[in-house]
Amino acid sequence: MIERGYRPIILERGKDVRSRRRDLAAINKEHLVDPDSNYCFGEGGAGTYSDGKLYTRSHKRGDVEGVLRTLVAFGASPDILVDAHPHIGTNKLPGIIIAMREAIERAGGEVRFNSRVTDLLIEQPRMRGVQLADGSTLEADVVVLATGHGARDIYHLLHSKGVRIERKDFAIGVRVEHPQSIIDHAQYHCAVRDPLLPPASYSLVQQVEGLGVYSFCMCPGGIIAPCATSPDEVVTNGWSPSKRNNPFANSGIVVSLTPGPSPSLRSARDDERGGMHRAPFDPQDPLAGMNYQREVEHSAWMAGGQRQSAPAQRLDDFIMRRMSMDLPDCSYLPGIVPYRLDELLPVEIASRLREGFIAFGQKMRGYRTNEAVVVAVESRTSSPVRIPRDRDTLQHVEVEGLYPCGEGAGYAGGIVSAAMDGERVAAAIRIPAS
Repeated sequence: MIERGYRPIILERGKDVRSRRRDLAAINKEHLVDPDSNYCFGEGGAGTYSDGKLYTRSHKRGDVEGVLRTLVAFGASPDILVDAHPHIGTNKLPGIIIAMREAIERAGGEVRFNSRVTDLLIEQPRMRGVQLADGSTLEADVVVLATGHGARDIYHLLHSKGVRIERKDFAIGVRVEHPQSIIDHAQYHCAVRDPLLPPASYSLVQQVEGLGVYSFCMCPGGIIAPCATSPDEVVTNGWSPSKRNNPFANSGIVVSLTPGPSPSLRSARDDERGGMHRAPFDPQDPLAGMNYQREVEHSAWMAGGQRQSAPAQRLDDFIMRRMSMDLPDCSYLPGIVPYRLDELLPVEIASRLREGFIAFGQKMRGYRTNEAVVVAVESRTSSPVRIPRDRDTLQHVEVEGLYPCGEGAGYAGGIVSAAMDGERVAAAIRIPAS
């Protein structure tokens, strides 16, 4: 936006990077979640602690190389310009985010922290500004709504104001963590990985009962992070440092869920198991998928002892439906507790995960092992809500001057695709004459 002559005012609900670190430490050590400052909210959003995977299939949506060059200009390694699967590392991203903020401020823009938006001021059919949590208002004819998909309060706000939103595809599953040496052996077929080889990764997918089961955000040499945005939920994600030198490899393994009625298996063996059965999605309710997601996360919190401890089970025990008497070492810092995840997760999720893991063990020798641990839940792969916008103007289909943008609006699925969507929105913005 600065390149196009604007001086943007960025309203950040959370804190700056340095202040935010104390809140992350409180999650890991004290199990305290600040709803406005956590792994998802704060300067740079979830991207600051996502570890900077920059691989994207969205090459037709914009200038991928331009996005990478911008990151290099603000401190990323030039290696990302040539790597097939570019990666920055969580340890490097905070400095890059700070450099971006300083550039915005030098150009006349503003970044206001601790500024959570609580209302959109709309005089139909136009935007007139926003109201903040402290009661103040900010007049604006153009509002770019780029909240990230964890800002459920914004979805509730839009719905309550009668601003159109839609339910979209998303996915729910678990994080599975192996010793990195097991993944190295499976992929490189050697007893010990040569130091010149990078820690091995994998990408796996399997169709089970009409839905996809697939690996997501695979983190070689990484850790599992607590990414709840509310005190009464458990959410996991993964990241890696730039050297990817931690002893574990983790990945989300998730089941895709479509906007149709909630799919469920009719197998007698699943019904006999007594797993949790969820009501079908209400096709008329745009928040139905989000509420389903929220319910699963709350169940994980209850199973973890109403703390940020995550319920977990050894991989083969999960497949065989038996309780793990003990658990292996795990990178998840708030800690893991033994639990029958097939009894925690909805039947339609747990059953497909089990069949998916069996298939992955056949495709990748050594993958199925009780040395691996399954940690619940991985539920924030993408937004369960889309904020519809006009194809040509990129404004909301009903509100002039409101530009939904990025992952939270349902138009991106990672750092690069979100950056390209931001560029498209910046190019589309038109300031009203009056």
